[in-house]
Amino acid sequence: MDFKRNIHAELLKWKDKSDRKPLILRGARQVGKTTIVKKFSESYKFHIALNLEKSEDVKIFNDFDNVSTIIETLFFKHKIPFTEKSNTLLFIDEIQESPKTIQLLRYFYEEEPELHIISAGSLLEFSMKYVKSFPVGRVEFLYLHPLNFQEYLMAINNQMAVEQLNSLPVKIFAHPILMDLFHRYVLIGGMPEIIKKEIQQGNIGDLNKTYESIWTTYKNDIEKYADNETDRKVTKHLIANSSLYVDQRVKFQNFGNTNYRSREVGEAFRNLDDARIIRLIYPTTDTEIPLKPDFKKSPRLQFLDTGLLNYSLNIQADLLALSDYSSAFKGAIIPHMITQELISLNDFTDKKPLFWVREKKQSDAEVDIVLQHKNLVIPIEIKSGSTGSLKSLHQFINASPHPYAIRIYGGEFKIEKTKTPSGKEYILMNLPYYLGTVIHHYIEWFIENH
Repeated sequence: MDFKRNIHAELLKWKDKSDRKPLILRGARQVGKTTIVKKFSESYKFHIALNLEKSEDVKIFNDFDNVSTIIETLFFKHKIPFTEKSNTLLFIDEIQESPKTIQLLRYFYEEEPELHIISAGSLLEFSMKYVKSFPVGRVEFLYLHPLNFQEYLMAINNQMAVEQLNSLPVKIFAHPILMDLFHRYVLIGGMPEIIKKEIQQGNIGDLNKTYESIWTTYKNDIEKYADNETDRKVTKHLIANSSLYVDQRVKFQNFGNTNYRSREVGEAFRNLDDARIIRLIYPTTDTEIPLKPDFKKSPRLQFLDTGLLNYSLNIQADLLALSDYSSAFKGAIIPHMITQELISLNDFTDKKPLFWVREKKQSDAEVDIVLQHKNLVIPIEIKSGSTGSLKSLHQFINASPHPYAIRIYGGEFKIEKTKTPSGKEYILMNLPYYLGTVIHHYIEWFIENH
């Protein structure tokens, strides 16, 4: 079962480029990198697929230094005419297993530009330190994430829901159906294998083995994240306990009631962030562009996927009993999902959203997300309740040079004019949870029309 992924359109654009470079597709394990390239390869007359975890596939790159010789050998082995380079896709999977092959991408670009080359790697950052000369400027990147809500709707073949999701503004009659579909998506998450099994079986209880298989794979990768036994123990502790602190700001020193030092925990978290399993979401203090993360302040924890998070917390049965997820797990699940949705929109960079803080005596404030739109910084709160309860948002608005703000909540779409307690007027766009995937379109529409 193949899912239509939004990144497929970017792959087609890459294929048609006149100045095309070897492409590295990046993302965590099991988010569908191999599957999307396999599907994309159908648009070529010929294709060669290699997996560098296999000794016979990596051998050719170890045996030869000349890329022309490598290509001739591969074409000969796969019975492809040498004249068909421009009609052939070479896919090098798990390229992180061979630092030498990463380095050779430069020469593929310089000496064999006709050949279309895609490589994929889930732990590329850990191989880079062994690459003598990374091919900067000779390769380009795309990033793949778990399926977002829009992709989930396409996967379950609900085209009418996709159309309503992309109707701007969303129609009131579509709200309850989209909310129900979004709740189901939040419950299971966006891992391709999980969605595939859910479509086939339709029973949440039957998915536990698949969740455990994915989670075990990440745990078994610990050896690749750690340089020594201490790092291994710290990383294992973080994977086992970080879900309890999700969507919370954390301090590295003594994390999880341990004696681990800040340096040890920080290094392990950064490794897990590089592997895209546990992400560190940092704050900013800026209300105007450019938005700059403040790495000296405590970050917030974000998991790769909300479905995996629900499984690790063992709260899926609890979620099934709720009609509104805004209060689930101390109110953390919906903000976590919205952040995951925003991360999924970054195909070209590994950029993560920021949140806003003001830390002063007796007047701390924290806005869930801030997004840059052109020359404006838009504050976004994720919560239910009345506009009068948006204390942190009001502090941001009072410091902001513009009057636009967003609340993401469990209610219907609406726009209202209101005031901060100090009297500053502003315009609040209230978005249902399920519109996270299309939020940038809503922001542009909001500012242009109000």
